[in-house]
Amino acid sequence: MTAILGISAFYHDSAAALVVDGEIVAAAQEERFTRKKHDARFPKHAVDYCLQEAGLTSDQLDYVGFYDKPLRTFERLLETYLAFAPAGFRSFRSSIPVWLKEKLHLPREIRKGLREQYKGRFVFTNHHESHAASAFFPSPFDEAAIMTLDGVGEWSTTCLGVGSGNKIELTHDVRFPHSLGLLYSAFTYYTGFKVNSGEYKVMGLAPYGEPEFKDLILEHVMDLKEDGSFRMDMSYFNYCQGLTMTSDKFHRLFGGPPQPAESTVTQREMNLAASVQAVSEEVMLRTARHIHQQTGSKNLVMAGGVALNCVGNGRILREGPFENVWIQPAAGDAGGALGTALFIWHQLLEKERTTNGKDTQRASRLGPAFSDDQVATYLEQNSAVYSTCETDEQLCDEVASLIASEKVIGWFQGRMEFGPRALGSRSIIGDARSQKMQSVMNLKIKFRESFRPFAPIVLKEHVHEYFEMRENEDSPYMLLVAPVREEIRNELPDDYEKTFGIDKLNFSRSSIPAITHVDFSARVQTVDTERDPLLHQLISQFKQKTGCPVLINTSFNVRSEPIVCSPEDAWHCFLMTDMDVLVLGRHILLKEKQTKKMTEADREAHLAQFELD
Repeated sequence: MTAILGISAFYHDSAAALVVDGEIVAAAQEERFTRKKHDARFPKHAVDYCLQEAGLTSDQLDYVGFYDKPLRTFERLLETYLAFAPAGFRSFRSSIPVWLKEKLHLPREIRKGLREQYKGRFVFTNHHESHAASAFFPSPFDEAAIMTLDGVGEWSTTCLGVGSGNKIELTHDVRFPHSLGLLYSAFTYYTGFKVNSGEYKVMGLAPYGEPEFKDLILEHVMDLKEDGSFRMDMSYFNYCQGLTMTSDKFHRLFGGPPQPAESTVTQREMNLAASVQAVSEEVMLRTARHIHQQTGSKNLVMAGGVALNCVGNGRILREGPFENVWIQPAAGDAGGALGTALFIWHQLLEKERTTNGKDTQRASRLGPAFSDDQVATYLEQNSAVYSTCETDEQLCDEVASLIASEKVIGWFQGRMEFGPRALGSRSIIGDARSQKMQSVMNLKIKFRESFRPFAPIVLKEHVHEYFEMRENEDSPYMLLVAPVREEIRNELPDDYEKTFGIDKLNFSRSSIPAITHVDFSARVQTVDTERDPLLHQLISQFKQKTGCPVLINTSFNVRSEPIVCSPEDAWHCFLMTDMDVLVLGRHILLKEKQTKKMTEADREAHLAQFELD
């Protein structure tokens, strides 16, 4: 037996992943255990969980891999600071102590995190090698073109290559400071959202605006080539030398200073979001076409933070040259932990890799699970009022009826998802046919901006009936955006064209309005009997009652809180929000029957522990 632990830590979204004899056994982000969003500390809780899941201890590990080469990253930082001296001194002074204390001594820090029990060697993979390995090795393809795009890893910001059998090779890259990820983060900062977490909001805001600044970006800020490579005019940015993302020159070009955090979003911010989204999609499409010309492959795999841009991903699949696209569900830094473990197994140890047309990600349900008995014990200890279903069929029948009556359901089942998306294990679900459900879920459940869209979960066998996707198109990880089919769209009134921004939400756009974005798009997750038989049964029961095979699926958390991990997390979230029903395994809890209530003071105290983003 060969056990390999992969770790990502100390930068953003720490995680651990365990691979045993080539099989992905467990993976989880540290934030889910500590309840600190994007926790970057050493992932000791995630490591403990992975080892426990496999029945191993640290001294039984054969290899420990880290997803980055810290010395090369430190080299980049020093060269950048020197290039911009003395302007970068403030940034230099704030970051160097952390490097001298932790990041330059990673073997020591990792051994400490493993309680000094691990005596073996450490393997440090290149950052984009980790991303590439996480994209190709679990994919269903024997060979594929590889695209990795993010903010920066060591020196690279975009890498292209090819995977074949048990080997990957990266052949081309775009280098720092020229970065599509950092360009997107600059606009995230400029529009008043938090970098490294607000990018989703910018993507969700984009359809409300018009890309009026796209040409300005391509004329002044970015020189984009036909092959997708680009250079950025760094005089518009401040991230190399300062503590902010954009410069005064950027502010003059786009008509004013950055939007203050937590301020009201205006049409200008919507147009800025639409513009950077349009540029990003163009870069992604050109890059995809170029790597297809280079490799001739019919398959593409993707990872890196930019690969979470599901609108761009959808356009690559629909408009690009590839027949098949597979994207790592944990495409960001957390997925690097999995990538480095798989890289060691296949590339360094030269272990064979076989494919059968299915991915080996195990539906990305790689986190902790809790038995019905464990859940019942917790509920009894907290005086919860609940009923228990004897069978899955009874459970799905009762919950489907509750959804059909427009109840909002907290759905907690099986192993927790690895990656930023809730895929049906730690989800909040509701009726996609409801006109009011989007605003109810945003404002009363998630405590977040009303413009944020929700994703549909749809029975895979019906996906082509509701979305412009191929029959039985596979999209199990909610990483592709597709248009809603014309046949189910509603005809909009004449005065619709006169509406702007959030006012567009007042119009019902389809027969499933709660998941139809203002541009008639949706971020689609397909559900099949193999990956999630229980969720498939629930949606099937709902279809039987209503004729509709589509539900809303959003992550089980509130704004700024990590997705729930344990029954305790789920219980607190249930009490704190206006959620109607909590389903923990086969146990059903109705809010109206609970004797324990959370006051407004309790709610504020609970939210205060999470940093708003």
